[in-house]
Amino acid sequence: RLAAALPDYPFAYLITVDDGYRVHTVTVAPTLHGGMLDVGPIGGRTQDNLTRRRDVTLLWPPNEPGGYSLIVDGHAQDAGPGSGSLGVVPDRALLHRDAAPDSPEAARGCLHDCIVFSLPA
Repeated sequence: RLAAALPDYPFAYLITVDDGYRVHTVTVAPTLHGGMLDVGPIGGRTQDNLTRRRDVTLLWPPNEPGGYSLIVDGHAQDAGPGSGSLGVVPDRALLHRDAAPDSPEAARGCLHDCIVFSLPA
């Protein structure tokens, strides 16, 4: 389902944290290859953050108000020998938006409407 969702999301934000747990966000255009998202080359601050913490989040904003954001939590690694690209192996992926007032989610008291993807183990 993640592969099927990606064509609707042309760019994402790669989110890392530094030693003071300050967030660093950069724009990337991930592509899925096998079970890994290739985000392309990364800059120095992102690389410094990943030296200490390999956990990252990718956030694709919705294409229109009220639409779903695509969120992937994962861990970073090299995308492949000699590629110069960063890869992200997804641990969790979901579509997320606020629940509409008349939705079944809101009727159950939920604030959000989420679709969680099953990922290969």
